[in-house]
Amino acid sequence: MLGGVVVGMGGAAYAAVPAYRLFCQVTGFGGTTRRAHTVPTTISDRVIKVQFDANTDPALPWRFRPKQREVALKIGEEGLAFYEAENLSDAPVMGQAGFNVSPAKAGRYFNKIQCFCFNEQVLAAGQRANMPVTFFVDPEMLDDPNMDDVTTITLSYTFFRQDMTEEELSKFRLSQVGDDTKTNDV
Repeated sequence: MLGGVVVGMGGAAYAAVPAYRLFCQVTGFGGTTRRAHTVPTTISDRVIKVQFDANTDPALPWRFRPKQREVALKIGEEGLAFYEAENLSDAPVMGQAGFNVSPAKAGRYFNKIQCFCFNEQVLAAGQRANMPVTFFVDPEMLDDPNMDDVTTITLSYTFFRQDMTEEELSKFRLSQVGDDTKTNDV
């Protein structure tokens, strides 16, 4: 009996992180953005500014920055922004971007269609990459009186180092054979 309780608690703890992540993605809790596949058909006349922020964990030897500081777009309009990452080390390094928006209450209305943050990124030694994010602010925001005071949303990313297995490193090196470019788009 006690063994079953311990196994059950272990299973619940293991499932808690993915369940919490799903909860945040569905509700926008804590500034977590949503993922969308299409842009809305309705575009408002109300303009909102989206500012871009970039951070890098000290364990990751990359330079990471937004290519533009902000854009202004109409609510419901598709936006496109670019970040740039550069591997400052002498070896391939894998990174994964975590993200949020502020104010946190805007998270449920900020939707990403395509983003470098959906996947791990690998940069070769000295490689620089342009990383796009396609997004929109959901017109449903206009129906929420708690959002009337929001004129600016900040999209913030932090890149963290990810360990690469020998297999991942070998596949990456094979993909680089014959590629002399030091800059690319991901």
